[in-house]
Amino acid sequence: MKFNKHYILVLICITVLEGFSQEILTKEDALVITLENNFGIQIAKNNLEIAKNNSSIYNTRYLPSVALSSGANFRRDNQTITRQDGSATSIDAAITKSYNSSVNLNYTLFDGLGRKYNYQQLKETYNLSALQARETIENTYFQLFTAYFQIARFSENKNNLEEALQISKTRLQRATYQYEYGQSTQLALLNAKVDVNNDSIALMSAVQLLSSAKRGLNFVLGVEKELDYEVETQVHFNSLLNFEDLHQKALLQNTTLKQNEKNIAISDFNIKINKANYLPSLGLNTSYGWNMSENPATSFLAGSTSNGLNAGLNLSWNLFDGGLNKTRVSNAKIARENQQIALEQQKLNIKNTLKNTWDNYQNQLFILQAQEANVLTTKNNFERTQAQYQLGQVTSIEFRQAQINFINSKTAFNNAKFDAKLIEIQLLQLSGDILNVQF
Repeated sequence: MKFNKHYILVLICITVLEGFSQEILTKEDALVITLENNFGIQIAKNNLEIAKNNSSIYNTRYLPSVALSSGANFRRDNQTITRQDGSATSIDAAITKSYNSSVNLNYTLFDGLGRKYNYQQLKETYNLSALQARETIENTYFQLFTAYFQIARFSENKNNLEEALQISKTRLQRATYQYEYGQSTQLALLNAKVDVNNDSIALMSAVQLLSSAKRGLNFVLGVEKELDYEVETQVHFNSLLNFEDLHQKALLQNTTLKQNEKNIAISDFNIKINKANYLPSLGLNTSYGWNMSENPATSFLAGSTSNGLNAGLNLSWNLFDGGLNKTRVSNAKIARENQQIALEQQKLNIKNTLKNTWDNYQNQLFILQAQEANVLTTKNNFERTQAQYQLGQVTSIEFRQAQINFINSKTAFNNAKFDAKLIEIQLLQLSGDILNVQF
């Protein structure tokens, strides 16, 4: 009993140490890190902030402009004046001083509604920037989970190859003992050594692929992490709707389509802005000023001071500009028509892409089921062959073939599983649902 207690204690310590030696990077943690540190998302957030500033009322000419000006002048010169009666006066170093200060306000009372449409266009431009930021986040989601599930794929493939190598090493050990005791030929021993070497090479290649995939994930995360972390390898498939439901979702939520719709709205306002130039504009200008001057003896006035309010209205109407504005309006209408054509083209493109991806997804799910059945079959075959090999009823070549079939079927099932998941992510991105589901 004492031995058992010590054994259990050692086992617990080993388990705890293994838990600390490998960090598990969950999908939720990876998503949080990415949203905080990804370079593309940071740039998209800054661009959205710029668009927000541009759509402010301060960028629309709705507010008046106010300016303060002031100045002082000093003049020192020699002056000679001659009066009507013929008398003259001369002053050397005559000094003239003047001071002024004013507050000026200018405001456009009416500009043909161009300012109103421009403000609405800026709002739509901000909405377009928000959609562009969302598209960046969606693309980053796709990159993140593609890289994450790629690591999970390579991790499971590596585990399969480690298992294969361990089986080959056990077989080599058995072949060595049999050869030493004269129960087997050297050919069987050499075959076992070759298989161990081949399995070792395959494992090293898998480890290299796994390390490269982790570096790719680190780039998406926007951090520099050590490569000794593990990821979750469980795959959960979402309950997707049928194709027609996904298509309807795409028409309503797809980010690319929403951007095209915003471009049409911006084009509509661009037409209205150019048409506003056909109407007159009315402006108000007013100022409050103060002026003071000090004059030499040669001046009629020794000095003067004035202050007061000035106000005025100005009306301008460009009756004919040679047809320039007419051309701008025509071009704006054509640009709007092009945006509508681009929208219809994008709708058809997304429908075709969605259909192809949906068919590929259904096919991949069938392959996944078939590969799962293959794993059960090859596992059963390998276990029986292994038992017969240990009894000397099958050759090492037959055993090796059963082993290869089993490992290949597990790898094929593993690849089919993650291929299906990556296609599912594509469907979610096309339908605009990628930000709304759990992976």
